[in-house]
Amino acid sequence: MQNSFLIKNATIINEGRTFVGSVLIENQIIAKIIEGEKLPIFDNTHNIIDANGLLLIAGVIDSHVHFRTPGLTEKGDFLTESRAAVAGGVTSFMDMPNVKPQTLTVDLLKEKNDLAAEMSLANFAFYIGATNDNLHELKKLQPNQACGVKIFMGASTGNMLVNNEKILSAIFAEIPYLIAVHCEDEQIIRQNIDFYKKKFENREIPAEFHPLIRSAEACYRSSAKAAELASKCGSRLHILHVSTERELQIFDNKPLNYKQITAETCPHYLWFSENDYKNFGTKIKCNPAIKTESDRFSLINALNNNKLDTVATDHAPHLLSEKRGDCLAAASGIPSVQHSLIAMLELAQRGYFSLEKVVEKMCHAPAELFKIKKRGFIREGYYADLVLINPNEKWTVGQQNILYKCGWSPFENTEFSNKIVATFVNGHKVYDNGIFDENQKGVRLEFKI
Repeated sequence: MQNSFLIKNATIINEGRTFVGSVLIENQIIAKIIEGEKLPIFDNTHNIIDANGLLLIAGVIDSHVHFRTPGLTEKGDFLTESRAAVAGGVTSFMDMPNVKPQTLTVDLLKEKNDLAAEMSLANFAFYIGATNDNLHELKKLQPNQACGVKIFMGASTGNMLVNNEKILSAIFAEIPYLIAVHCEDEQIIRQNIDFYKKKFENREIPAEFHPLIRSAEACYRSSAKAAELASKCGSRLHILHVSTERELQIFDNKPLNYKQITAETCPHYLWFSENDYKNFGTKIKCNPAIKTESDRFSLINALNNNKLDTVATDHAPHLLSEKRGDCLAAASGIPSVQHSLIAMLELAQRGYFSLEKVVEKMCHAPAELFKIKKRGFIREGYYADLVLINPNEKWTVGQQNILYKCGWSPFENTEFSNKIVATFVNGHKVYDNGIFDENQKGVRLEFKI
């Protein structure tokens, strides 16, 4: 059977445990998990993969990406970015609404799902965007049509800044779905821009001033407001790309299932700090900004003590030509979906996380938080979204292996110690040592109601 596999003698990392075992895949599903090295006899219809010395984990669920389809496909599209995703061990993604046209209606959601079904190698889901004018559309939303409602409370794209207080309160009070929020206070940012424009007397503002313009105070003020609204209205709130130590006081470190307010951070906030702007310039310019070394270590600690719940990329490709210019002119966004898992494994190797914690925050927790059906874990009866990793193969990121359509990465010239060997999506081996099998596409994620 073409899509029946026996992955034997892998080091399985799953649900807080690490053990040697084997996994049988049949008809898209994990049919059996066998602990230990002894195997029952299987017929020769299964493709046998000897995974001795390799790690086996559930596929990464990246709950925050910008794959640029439709309308911005010179930067990336569902095929190119999903190829990069599966090469990086990401088997499912959730895509944001700030494209062209912006995903602000139920009909546009359907169109986007149809495009992804034709193009994407990974499984997919989409957010619907909120504006000051589309509350009526948000109220049309039915279960399983979207993974959440995206609100920009700062740093908006186009007309997506929701700054009408009455509408904002109505969304929090009346929409029964997860609300995912980009939190930066627009007024503080504008004041900081005016200050630094005067300071530099209309000369170019260097990239290292980006975290001073999009400051920790701007992040905290907006995140605290969102949390207050959610608490008042009983909303299910998820705060995106937390970048500061100060915001952490908003969150609890109780079990995920008991949280009304949850939060993610991103690999670039855990890898880079303000010290790196001098070397990387606007290549690491993103919103919210990468901030201090102290913020970086606080975010690492917050993942370990469960104040932060998930790691997602905010994968946001731009052409290199768009990344030129000063702190204000250059586009904000980093392509990272191909390198997020590898970077987190590297941080684990350096002692910042356990391997079990990396799997928890990138695979298990997104599945729990978004209530995704039968994904995110290595469990019998679950879909076979799986990743094999060689933990002892050094390789260097370079032009020859960067798969993003935009053609660049801030990780270029970085040597990593772990390498993705193979990725399975719904039991289909879509990636195998640099070779793609694109005959089977990903499917739309389903959510528990």
